[in-house]
Amino acid sequence: MALFHSFRAQFALIAFICAALLAFAYYVQFKLFIDPCPLCILQRVAFLALGVIALIAALHGPRGAGRKVYGLFALVVAAVGAGIALQHVRLQNLPPDQVPACGPGLNYMIETLPLGDALRKAFTGSGECVKVDWAFLGLSMPTWTLIWFVALGLWALFAAMQRPPGPRRCH
Repeated sequence: MALFHSFRAQFALIAFICAALLAFAYYVQFKLFIDPCPLCILQRVAFLALGVIALIAALHGPRGAGRKVYGLFALVVAAVGAGIALQHVRLQNLPPDQVPACGPGLNYMIETLPLGDALRKAFTGSGECVKVDWAFLGLSMPTWTLIWFVALGLWALFAAMQRPPGPRRCH
């Protein structure tokens, strides 16, 4: 059970889970041929950022306030990812008459629009973000990403707030 008290192990596991989730997203894209919408791509970026923060935290293994800083960074990135996923879930649950029109892909928007405008358009979503191409246990992929972002963000915060084990004493 010492593994679950280890800051490094917990953050390494968070990084591994983020990598596994990204690997699954690429499997869905390249093996199941389901192209990601702009909101899906932004969720991938958030998982990548969360995974990188967790990996750096695991490698660094700070003591004291450093743990809280990594936990806070992870929580903020997870909250941003959860916000993107929540917007995606909201779009998927709109009545058909309120669904926005399909728009250009994220790459095209970034190439042709100022970055702020491209991100604003991507965050608002479009018609292709509404389509549910994949579901597991009745939940769409954005719903699952929302669950993962909340779970990983809370886990990172919990791991960062734990007291480091004290020095070992020989008896």
